[in-house]
Amino acid sequence: MHVLHVLDHSIPLQSGYTFRTRAILNEQRALGWRTTQVTGPKHNPGKAIAPVEQVDGLEFYRCQGAQGLLEKLPVIGQWSVISALTRRLIEVARREKPDVIHAHSPALNGVAAIRAGRALGLPVVYEIRGFWEDAAVSHGTSREGGLRYRLTRAMETWVLRRANEVTCICEGIRQDLIARGIAPEKITIVPNAVDASRFQPVGARDSAIEERLQLRGKKVIAFIGSFYAYEGLDLLVAAMPRLLEVRPDIRLLLVGGGQVADEIREQVVTLGLQDAVVMTGRVPYEEVEGYYSVTDVLVYPRKSMRLTDLVTPLKPLEAMAQKSLFLASDVGGHKELVRDGITGTLFKADDLDDLVNTLLNLLDQETRWPAIREAGRDFVENERNWVNSVANLKPVYQRLVPGESEQC
Repeated sequence: MHVLHVLDHSIPLQSGYTFRTRAILNEQRALGWRTTQVTGPKHNPGKAIAPVEQVDGLEFYRCQGAQGLLEKLPVIGQWSVISALTRRLIEVARREKPDVIHAHSPALNGVAAIRAGRALGLPVVYEIRGFWEDAAVSHGTSREGGLRYRLTRAMETWVLRRANEVTCICEGIRQDLIARGIAPEKITIVPNAVDASRFQPVGARDSAIEERLQLRGKKVIAFIGSFYAYEGLDLLVAAMPRLLEVRPDIRLLLVGGGQVADEIREQVVTLGLQDAVVMTGRVPYEEVEGYYSVTDVLVYPRKSMRLTDLVTPLKPLEAMAQKSLFLASDVGGHKELVRDGITGTLFKADDLDDLVNTLLNLLDQETRWPAIREAGRDFVENERNWVNSVANLKPVYQRLVPGESEQC
C-alpha cells in the first residue's frame, strides 16, 4: 500500500496538526506501507522553500504558492493555493505512483486532491481534523453565518460529497457530517491518540524553575499551550481571587503565548494578581517538561462553542500519558476523551462557581490523585494509542484499492 498524504503544514513546525501527522506517518510505515507527503503553499506562506525537505526521517515535497499580493486576495488567493497544489500533486504522484491520495484538512487540500485524483484516476480519502470556519470565528477573523463562513463550509461539503471515503477525528464531527447529508457508512473515525512511549511520567520537580518563579512550597495550577480566546484563560484568571481566599498557597502558572496574551496580562494587573499569577511567555519545546514537573494540576477551561464541542484536543491525552493531574471543562471535545473522576476531572464549561469548587475539591483530595494518574496512563497505553487509531484506516484503504488487502 502506497499512500500520498496531502497536508496543510508539517514538522518541523510544531502544532497538534503536525504531531498527529507525524504519528500517522510513523505508524503506517511501521505497518510496512509506503507514504509520500506533500504540503500546500501555506506551510511557509510567502517564503522561498526547498522543493523537498527531510525532517525526522520523513521526506516532504513542498509546494511553492503565489508570492506577494496575489496570495492575500480573497477567492483569488484561495484558488491560487488550490491550483498550485493540484499541479504539485499531479507532478509528485506521477513520479511516486501512489495507490490512493489521502488529503487532510483544510478544504483547500481536499479540492486539490479531488482534482488531482480525477486527472490521475486515483481514489481520494478526505480527513477532517476540525472545521476551519469555526476556528476562524474563534480567532475573530470570520463571523458565524457570514459569507466567508458559509463559503468555507460549502467548499468542504463539496469535497465530502466527492471523496471516495471520509475520515474524521471524533464522534462530534461525524455527527455534523451526517447532518450535512454525508452517508454514515462513508465516514470512519480515526481518533486522536498519543504515543505513550514519547511521554514519560513527569519526574521530580525542577528546583531551578521553582526557585526562579518563586513556586517552592506552593500549589501550582497551570495552563501550558497556545493562548486562544476559546481556551478560556480569562475564566481561569477570574477564578484566582476566590481560590486565594481559601488557599493562599495557590499559584497560577501560564506558559505560552498567542492571540489573547496581552488581554490576559491586563486582566492579571486589573485584578491585582501579579504576585499570584506567573506568565512565562513562550518557552523552547525542550524546556516544557520542566514546567510540567512543577505543576500540581493542569487546567483546560475551554469555552463552550461549536469548535470546542465538536473537536477533541490532544492536550488531555498528553497529560494522561505523562501521569499529569488535570481539570477540564465539560465541552463535547473533552467529554469524548475524559472519564470524569477516573482519568481526569470535569467542571461545567463557562461556570466560574463550578470551576472554583471543583478545583478546590480536587486539591483537597490528594489521596485520589495516584489512582487518577494510573487510570489516565492506562487509557492512553491500551486504548488511545496510534496503533489502535491507525488500524481504523486499514478497511478504508482496502475498499479503495482492490488486491491490496494482504498488505493492509
